[in-house]
Amino acid sequence: MFWYVLLAALGAWLVLTIALPVPRRIWAFSLISTKYFFLWLFDLIRLRWLWFRLSGRGAKYQKLTRPMLLRMFCEDLGPTFIKFGQIIASSSGMFPDAYVKEFQKVLDRVRPFPYEDVTRTLDKELGAEKAAHLIDIEPKQLASASIAQVHSAKLRDGTPVVIKVQRPGIIARCSADMRIMRRVAGWVQRFKKDAELANPVGIIDDFTNTLTEELDFRKEAANLDRFNDIMRELGHKHIRAPVPQHEYTTRKVLVMEKFTGLRVDRFDEIKARGIDGETKLVDGLRAWFQCVVFYGFFHGDVHAGNLMLLDDDTIGFLDFGIVGRFDEKERYLVTDYMIAFASGNYKRLAEIICEMAGTPPGLDMEGFVRDLGETYRPLLTLSFAQVNYADFMPGIQRVATRHRVRMPNEFILITKQLLYFDRYAKALAPKLNVFTDPRLVLGMMQDIQKARMQADAKKAQQTT
Repeated sequence: MFWYVLLAALGAWLVLTIALPVPRRIWAFSLISTKYFFLWLFDLIRLRWLWFRLSGRGAKYQKLTRPMLLRMFCEDLGPTFIKFGQIIASSSGMFPDAYVKEFQKVLDRVRPFPYEDVTRTLDKELGAEKAAHLIDIEPKQLASASIAQVHSAKLRDGTPVVIKVQRPGIIARCSADMRIMRRVAGWVQRFKKDAELANPVGIIDDFTNTLTEELDFRKEAANLDRFNDIMRELGHKHIRAPVPQHEYTTRKVLVMEKFTGLRVDRFDEIKARGIDGETKLVDGLRAWFQCVVFYGFFHGDVHAGNLMLLDDDTIGFLDFGIVGRFDEKERYLVTDYMIAFASGNYKRLAEIICEMAGTPPGLDMEGFVRDLGETYRPLLTLSFAQVNYADFMPGIQRVATRHRVRMPNEFILITKQLLYFDRYAKALAPKLNVFTDPRLVLGMMQDIQKARMQADAKKAQQTT
């Protein structure tokens, strides 16, 4: 009798763990981790090589490196981990170069989901009648990303649009995955020496907040409107984002204007068309800086796929699922950081970092200032083409660890965007240095002064 009860209890427990999202993902995480442990082990002891030789595929054998294993592991675990891998791929300088190069394979290799799921989601989210207003939907996707898929279509009046449709079941899966990732980050932070300075829990929390917002397409539509409003207020008629169709937008579906043009990393085509890539880049950077300075709102994912040179000679920013937001205090600190950075005032830079993140006990401020200067100075003296950004962020982290300073999230977010711009600036404007170019530096100084005058005037009005 006892064994029957025990078996029944074990069976019920197994069913329950499979039925509930978090335990089910723990099972998947454990099984896939075991798979890749043995794959690594067999490769290490040459059993995998022997299998390739005996099966007649010796010429195709390739030793599995750690970046390869981690990339394959993330692909097997699905969209949440692929999304995290895409952050690695787009963050040259923030992660080891071998991992950045390997994870670039997941930028355009995300498996699409069936077109039947697209139409099913449209009918469920919009209703069959309203979904019928979207015509000439191209069954083959324009792009397949970790959380959504994009198809071209038209409205009934012939207006070209693109439809962004969320992957089925992704909300529940991402929620479970992010809980697991946070638990693992907590273990790393607790047991690995100096890991708390890198703040792995904070990184996962930031990733969780960003992904949660990105999974609600209504928020992305609002971000598109906000960016276009800001560009109009700033007088940038030549810079814009796609206009969303709110009537056809829900949490899982976003319908918006279709842009036509060239991605900024299509260097040969840009050159062939005679487009002044450097001027376009400066314009885009200036607009991005102004968003930070005046509004504390800015595009938080400006990799090459999200910036286009449009056929009507305007600049298009795409994909506003990830945006950065700063309150007034954070804006002041970030703009002070930019000024200190651009002017080479490393003492002030150190003070701002400590003000953002807190001053650790017994900090050697003179040593911290000296080390910051050695790390930052190349950015002020070299062009984009000469700077090795792959060494920059690790160098900053080494300085932070040496002095036991936790780098603030505001710093990470701003620096990450500048590294994104760097990826295509090296080809579009190899002689440009955004920290010394007068078009950007003088404009930035004027913008900061104007923003602070406006803030002071607003405070004066509130006190009277």
